[in-house]
Amino acid sequence: MRSGFISLIGRTNAGKSTLINSLLEEKIALVSHKQNATRRKIKAIVMQGQNQLIFIDTPGLHESKAVLNQLLIQSAIKAMGDCDVIVFVASVFDDVSDYEKFLALKPKIPHIVVLNKVDLAKNEEVLQKLQEYAKFSSHFEAILPYSAKQKTYKKALLEEIVKLLPKHSHFYDSEFLTPSSEKELFRDFILESLYENLSEELPYCSEVLMQSVKEKPQILIIHAQIITDTNSHKMMIVGKEGATLKRIGKNARIKIEKLVQKKVLLKLFVVVKKNWQKDELFLKKMLEYEE
Repeated sequence: MRSGFISLIGRTNAGKSTLINSLLEEKIALVSHKQNATRRKIKAIVMQGQNQLIFIDTPGLHESKAVLNQLLIQSAIKAMGDCDVIVFVASVFDDVSDYEKFLALKPKIPHIVVLNKVDLAKNEEVLQKLQEYAKFSSHFEAILPYSAKQKTYKKALLEEIVKLLPKHSHFYDSEFLTPSSEKELFRDFILESLYENLSEELPYCSEVLMQSVKEKPQILIIHAQIITDTNSHKMMIVGKEGATLKRIGKNARIKIEKLVQKKVLLKLFVVVKKNWQKDELFLKKMLEYEE
């Protein structure tokens, strides 16, 4: 029996969250085509026979001087040392420069390279990319193609990871999908709905704070705040006669109901907090940041 922690590392939009959801065959991680959507580390428990693999979805590696983005980068780099195996996730369409930047961080944990989104590429493109990575073969333990849509890749990836895990009893009940709290998952579902229903830049000015979750026999009642930085952004989130906020709430509620398998009453309130993205104390609390 082997059990251990696997950090997913890669640039923003490499498909780390989609990979976690596909391995788990259940949606728990926020997925968005917009950069830096993942702000908190979500853990997913995947069983491979008697072996337990705990995947950690981390913020994407990128270059930025903004306080929020700096904290996200530090969180991702910290995760590289707090695990047994690193899985470096790269789109098959990306050049190898992101991987070279990853190697420059001098990871001390063994790692596997996953070439993601191969279902969107031609065979010759996949082979070409594998050849480009061949010159780095002394650094990685294995390199595998992966497609979230084609489950044939899942078994091979899990088997390669298990080889690198220590012999250890399970860290969590094997029936669990994630040790992350339901509040964390609900918050990210609401944030994902913000990304899906608002214009390109606005979600980056917004964050979600959970206020309360009350479980009753027939219904789950959730109160949450959407934090944004200006009154004009608040008006955009609320929309004409509250239409946009209702759409965000409905979208998030459907996601949460699918996860908890019961009726959900979701109440969202929009609050203005100026310059919240520069407030380091607030950001660390929001991101559950660890020094």
